[in-house]
Amino acid sequence: MLATLLTTLPYFFVSEYVFSEWLYRALIFLVISCPCALVISIPLGYFGGIGAASRNGILFKGSNYLDLMTKVNTVVMDKTGTLTKGVFKVQKVKSDIFEEDDFVALVAAIEVNSTHPIAKAIVAEANDKHKEISVTAVEEISGHGLKGIFNDDVILAGNTKLLKKFSIKYPTEIDAIVDSIVVVAIGNNFVGYITISDEIKDDSAKAVQDLKSMSIKPVMLSGDKQAVVSQVAKDLNIELAYGDLLPQDKVEKVEEIKKDKSRIIAFVGDGINDAPVLALSDVGIAMGGLGSDAAIETADVIIQTDHPSKIATAISIGKATKKIVWQNIIMAFGVKAIVLALGAGGLATMWEAVFADVGVALLAILNAVRIQRFKFD
Repeated sequence: MLATLLTTLPYFFVSEYVFSEWLYRALIFLVISCPCALVISIPLGYFGGIGAASRNGILFKGSNYLDLMTKVNTVVMDKTGTLTKGVFKVQKVKSDIFEEDDFVALVAAIEVNSTHPIAKAIVAEANDKHKEISVTAVEEISGHGLKGIFNDDVILAGNTKLLKKFSIKYPTEIDAIVDSIVVVAIGNNFVGYITISDEIKDDSAKAVQDLKSMSIKPVMLSGDKQAVVSQVAKDLNIELAYGDLLPQDKVEKVEEIKKDKSRIIAFVGDGINDAPVLALSDVGIAMGGLGSDAAIETADVIIQTDHPSKIATAISIGKATKKIVWQNIIMAFGVKAIVLALGAGGLATMWEAVFADVGVALLAILNAVRIQRFKFD
């Protein structure tokens, strides 16, 4: 429309009107106004960001999450498998009724039905002896543990909340144990416990420090007992850490944080119980190595290397991508606006118009490719 007006309107205002001259200016105007630079460079900017992320072991499921990562100011993290290695080892076996090996084999016979890292540690410790023991009708009680049938009696294996749920008494000193613990009851009687320890990942402290340096608030949520969670939080310098949480409790905590509308939340987790919180958060981040299929499917961003320090890297990549995209937008609009004005005034030829279109598009493409060479570690 503007090109047509540029051709026809001067007829009424210019004393020496030459149609071919004004038609040429209109054609220059059309060439310059072609949106190639924007149409090509903006998607390529995001593709470049997604490519740079994949080179760093991070998978973004869409370019919109690159944008969202730049706005994140609160990162809520699960403990087990996220900040800790999730590779548990049995430390202590205590039972006044069973021999140590027999007790581990019994607990492994029920825990073999679970995919939780603690369950896997007990099964590994049993060394296949659990296969000789029959525990039937096993069911998982979310956030508590497992329930089954052993020799016609109900057997329970899980955290202390499981025993409280079934009103089973246990020694009070168990609550003071800092390590993760699996308590066991048979026929409504407490029969013993197994303690398991987990190690903090080598780069967890760096991950927390990097987030703080970006003015991002770290928060830790865990289903583990508060004593364990508090110790890990102290080691990593995390001020807000909540333990003894069921999956629905994690959801409530995140909803509580989201009441502050200024908070853009990224949740980082790896377990099947984390899927609801991953879906609730503004950006869900899953650990791809140890993570469950449900967590990986629900998440928006996947850290393939399981390194929590990659959280800050993902945010840095998002910011770099946004910067590149805006550079391309400003360059495309700026050059086109200048050459449009020159073209309308008869000061720009078709060569300048071609540069303002194709040339700027090529420059924008080259600018988008630059992000592939950036170092984010």
